[in-house]
Amino acid sequence: MTLSDLPLHDSALVESVRDLHANDAIARRLRELGFVKGEDVRLVARGPVGGEPLLVQVGFTRFALRRSEASRIEITAIPAGAGA
Repeated sequence: MTLSDLPLHDSALVESVRDLHANDAIARRLRELGFVKGEDVRLVARGPVGGEPLLVQVGFTRFALRRSEASRIEITAIPAGAGA
């Protein structure tokens, strides 16, 4: 599952960030922002036009991501009530 597929207000754990090519600057930047294996992530909101941008929270920090960027982030959903 990718972050772009996560239902609104649900939480997940980051598994990896997919590189589309060698020296992928976007994938590198996503990892620098905190999208690293084991990190908690939550989809806070979706934009009004086409569901973009996605407002995503990693730790205590929120980021606005395009769907194309969020689709690079592989996640494992946390079942409701599991509390991570």
